[in-house]
Amino acid sequence: MVLHVKGLSKSYGKEKVLDNLSFNIEENQIVALVGPNGSGKTTLLNIITGLMKADAGDIKLFDMRNSNPDVFKHISYMQDNSVLYDYLTGYDHLQFIGDIQGFTKQQILTTAERVGSAHYLNKKVRKYSMGMKQHLLLTMALLNQPKLLVMDEPLNGLDPTSTIRVRNLLLDLHQEGTSILLSSHNLSEIDRVTSHILFLKNGRLIEEDISKYLHTTYALHVSDVDGSVNALKHMGVHIDQIEGNTVHISTQHHSIHDVFLKLAGKQVVIHDVSQKIAGSEERYQTLFTEGT
Repeated sequence: MVLHVKGLSKSYGKEKVLDNLSFNIEENQIVALVGPNGSGKTTLLNIITGLMKADAGDIKLFDMRNSNPDVFKHISYMQDNSVLYDYLTGYDHLQFIGDIQGFTKQQILTTAERVGSAHYLNKKVRKYSMGMKQHLLLTMALLNQPKLLVMDEPLNGLDPTSTIRVRNLLLDLHQEGTSILLSSHNLSEIDRVTSHILFLKNGRLIEEDISKYLHTTYALHVSDVDGSVNALKHMGVHIDQIEGNTVHISTQHHSIHDVFLKLAGKQVVIHDVSQKIAGSEERYQTLFTEGT
């Protein structure tokens, strides 16, 4: 297992930022953290990567506690651009990492070429656009060829061309066996690259989805709405919405055949069924606009 998080909690004073959070990341998964600002995403990433301590809970990376220095040979963290120094060049940043970890100039330039940052490494960072800073941060994070790449808003500030380049790079890394944990507000890109999505709200994991196509949703026109809702809730099926005699449901963990059997057993007649495959944007609207 790449990452094991169990019972993680963190507070700032009286404000609880993370609340008993638990999840796992297996080898070769691309997992996205999704949630509104203030939901605890960056705090979670900082704790996982050892920059911050949790108040409670357990974290293991590659079956080692994240307090073990050896674990950081295998992971890398792409933070936001506040870690960059305006008066240094891009190459200065990379050389500093290289001097500490023993990377050659050729390794640095090869990584920069791959990411697309090589042609402006000699410029001072104060002259960088937001997209150039993101490319530099990604170059820094990939120098040690991590088994787990942790990324905080890697698509922030990128133009369409750069977004496509980073997307393709993430997919290439995935093909090479790298596991990735990233936070992002770019829901359309999340659908393109991720295998799993964790939805956070007020520091809690409110839902975990296990594919790019988060949910197949169904609209069931039924003879007995109350009986249907009670039966479906008992199954653990998520009720998205009720409109008249139509019950909208999400079937992440259940087949529609199971739903039909359950309702038939309750003498509920299904008059009509329509199907829709929902992506992360639709699911986000359901979870964070309509509540949980």
